[in-house]
Amino acid sequence: MSRAEITDVREMEDVRESGDARESGDVREVRRIWSLGLLRSELGITFRRWRTLALLGVLAAVPILVGIALKIETSDGSSVGGGGEGGGPAFIAQVTNNGLFLVFTALAATLPFFLPMAVGVVAGDSIAGESSAGTLRYLLVAPAGRTRLLLAKYATTMVFCVVATLVVAASALAVGALLFPLGEVTTISGTRISFGEGLLRALLIALAVAASLIGVAALGLFVSTMTSSGIAAMATTVGLLITIQILDQIPQLHAIQPYFFSHYWLSFADLMREPVYWDELVKNLGLQGLYAAVFGSAAWARFGAKDITA
Repeated sequence: MSRAEITDVREMEDVRESGDARESGDVREVRRIWSLGLLRSELGITFRRWRTLALLGVLAAVPILVGIALKIETSDGSSVGGGGEGGGPAFIAQVTNNGLFLVFTALAATLPFFLPMAVGVVAGDSIAGESSAGTLRYLLVAPAGRTRLLLAKYATTMVFCVVATLVVAASALAVGALLFPLGEVTTISGTRISFGEGLLRALLIALAVAASLIGVAALGLFVSTMTSSGIAAMATTVGLLITIQILDQIPQLHAIQPYFFSHYWLSFADLMREPVYWDELVKNLGLQGLYAAVFGSAAWARFGAKDITA
């Protein structure tokens, strides 16, 4: 934390203790202003880091590489083979006919690893990074307290989830429009919808993908409170992510796989059906909420007892 930021923190503490903040309403207003300022500061710091920009750059590059690869493969007039219904390969088969499908393909390609890894890095470094840099104790000098700081960190991670997902979608849409034709969209169910409605479905799918990362963000935040090393927290979060995904592919574990946070990730494909199938989408949101509640509570309990002077 810079000297100016530390000074601002101490000035806010002085205001809280001064006569201007003696009334309970004034105290609540000071805390509200500080909370918004804290979130704004966290967002600024996170999105100015070269690591965050590099992660967003990699995510934006994935649709570009996929689009170019598909364009080269189909340059002789051949088509791309489709896979299972509702999966990524099924979307790939539609890209050459409609560039909008590159958005769905890119999200299906990045969701299993690239997007969760990026979120895991940001979430894992949230508390542990401050601790290893020696700035955590200065942040907690402010009237925000540990709970508000933890909420600000989690909210920042969730904003990153949305931004990262939209970066993938926007990059894919731009590349799809440049390399392939655009027009009416054929849904998985075989019905046709307008291009405008297809764009709306693409936005809903991007938001569904971002919501699918709620559990990863909470898990990463919890891991971040367990260590004072940002690198260790990031590595542990990414390692757990990979382990869960491997376990989710082992047939013998089918009884417990519906409880893995990644199990319903590809349910966003159901938004491309007519009518939309909501069952697995709702299950996915419920599961992510459960992970957020469990690991968010664990992070709060751990952070509340964390010795920040060590």
